[in-house]
Amino acid sequence: MESALNPEFLDHKQLANLRLYKYAAVDRSFTTKYVLRHYWDVAIRLFPMWMAPNLITLTGLMFMIINVILTVIYRPAMDAGGPSWIYFSYAAGLWLYSTFDNVDGRQARRTGTSSPLGELFDHGCDALNCSFAATLQAAGLGMGHSMGTASIYVIAMAGFYLSTAEEYHTGVLYLGYVNAPTEGVILSCVIFILSGIYGTSIWQTPLGNVLSVRWAWLEEQSLAHVLVGFIGCMLVFTHVPVCFYAMYKACVAHKKPFLRTMIVENLPIVSYTAAFLFWVTSPYSTIFSAQHFILFAITTGIVFGRMASKIILAHLTKSPFPNFTVLLIPLYIGAILVNLPRLSFVDPILTPSSEYYFLAGYFVFALVAYLRWAIIVINSFCSYLGIRCLVIPKTIKTQ
Repeated sequence: MESALNPEFLDHKQLANLRLYKYAAVDRSFTTKYVLRHYWDVAIRLFPMWMAPNLITLTGLMFMIINVILTVIYRPAMDAGGPSWIYFSYAAGLWLYSTFDNVDGRQARRTGTSSPLGELFDHGCDALNCSFAATLQAAGLGMGHSMGTASIYVIAMAGFYLSTAEEYHTGVLYLGYVNAPTEGVILSCVIFILSGIYGTSIWQTPLGNVLSVRWAWLEEQSLAHVLVGFIGCMLVFTHVPVCFYAMYKACVAHKKPFLRTMIVENLPIVSYTAAFLFWVTSPYSTIFSAQHFILFAITTGIVFGRMASKIILAHLTKSPFPNFTVLLIPLYIGAILVNLPRLSFVDPILTPSSEYYFLAGYFVFALVAYLRWAIIVINSFCSYLGIRCLVIPKTIKTQ
């Protein structure tokens, strides 16, 4: 069995630590406790016993991918308008993704196939889904290719990264009383349904036309921007403090220097976010003006998926925190190239067409590199643990 292992990304010591794996999660949401938990207990009965948990996870992700493809075809501008059915499709796709994402663990326990690979596969798909969900949310609000759309994306990535880093330190996946995978999904589905009924133009209505507020600048803000601002405030004032406090307690317990640890381990997401924003906000970039944001979001979403999955992998194999991935290099290069003309003595290097080709090449490179890494890691897990990723072994089926 060991001869089949590929040591390129994981050595035998890391794989041996998989034997110490024990999944731990806490969900404080009252919605989960009193409503959704019972719904998931019923939903799991619809899945056949032969269906592997990871196959359920992957199937759920496909609903999101299909909706992103529909957006590219029918809603490439992501602004107001579009057929009503596509927003209902967004709602159905996100709800099904959430359902499948929550019943896969039940299926693993039901079939006796729980394993570290299940957590890596599940959370890895969640990481990839951040870019898909952010794209659909922006399209559902009719925000177009704009800074508002980029803000939704950054909020999603920052929140997920901090939760993943917190789990690395504490060993527990913690979801608060109000959290994105539960209340956030419900809110998004409601928005999609309302967009399907009334059109996305309702989200461009100034807040002052709906509510009486004291501040003139707030009255002029559209409902879409108010929603994004509210979500951003929830991230900054509730999610971020809870994550850092949990990591602080973990660092104290393990006698790690908290401040230095946080600076080093959050440098990847800070540099990633900075490069992302510097690229799209450059006056010499056509990401917004030429409507390339969906391609940009999916490409950088793959990069983020690799970053977050490496943290999950380090948690499972009890390895040092990963601080870099080669997929970040083209992001840094792109951000630098489109901003060099800001210097008076440098002429524009990337033309609108060459920027698009650079971005398309980046997408291909990121996708191929990510898939290669994922396949090698998954095969290493399967070889060492004697399991299969998308199939339940016949002996377990019989049991």
